[in-house]
Amino acid sequence: MAIDLKSLKPSINHRPPRILVYGGEGIGKSTFFSKAPSPLFIQTEDGTNELNVARYPENGPATSYQQVLDVIADLYQQDHDFKTVVIDSADWLEALVQKHVCQEHQKQNIEEFGYGKGYVFAADAFRELLTGLTALRDKKGMIVGMTAHAMVKRYDDPMAESYDRYQLKMHQKSESLLKEWSDLIGFAALRTMVHSEDVGFNKKAKRAISTGERLLYTQERPAFVAKNRHNLPESLPLEWGALTDCIARSNQTEGQTDNG
Repeated sequence: MAIDLKSLKPSINHRPPRILVYGGEGIGKSTFFSKAPSPLFIQTEDGTNELNVARYPENGPATSYQQVLDVIADLYQQDHDFKTVVIDSADWLEALVQKHVCQEHQKQNIEEFGYGKGYVFAADAFRELLTGLTALRDKKGMIVGMTAHAMVKRYDDPMAESYDRYQLKMHQKSESLLKEWSDLIGFAALRTMVHSEDVGFNKKAKRAISTGERLLYTQERPAFVAKNRHNLPESLPLEWGALTDCIARSNQTEGQTDNG
């Protein structure tokens, strides 16, 4: 059947976001997602014990990659009231993926494959899981959330000298896949101010002081990875309501521009 090209008009198709929030331990990543609409946490680590949320498995973290795939399939096939699904966390999920790949290929560990082949197989398995999560977004209208831990890694910038920055605590292949898939990558951290003090002898010492305010950084900087597809401000409070308010304002502005 031929396509009527004249019928194709510019439009905006707003869909529930796929959100990745990463940062240090205890910064509040799981708490952030606990405020999302009707969330179900798929546990790959113990991080939600003190939160009043629905979780699977109920008695502790998942012990296999297949367990995670199964609950995603159940969410897709069954009727339920959950509006958000949260993988907590991506780097612990990666360990389950690697374990699955090793068992499938009868290897003792991921390095035994040689030439990085194990990480390629792991990325393929990770892609399958991300496809399932996207189906929950597209077919069931669910928000998809994911937490991850941060670590400082050397970044080789082809346009400048190499430098250290916060990145996901994952292998590069899985990390790259996850970054491409996400609609929003937020780096969660405490607001820090640098204070300069006179220590005598015409010398000054700089000390970092935390205000205690927890922020979600949504635009990439040399110090960390971040991105968003919603024209969000550089940073906002690490609160679910603050994020959804900003996304709503951005969507409204896009709609007015499209109509204007």
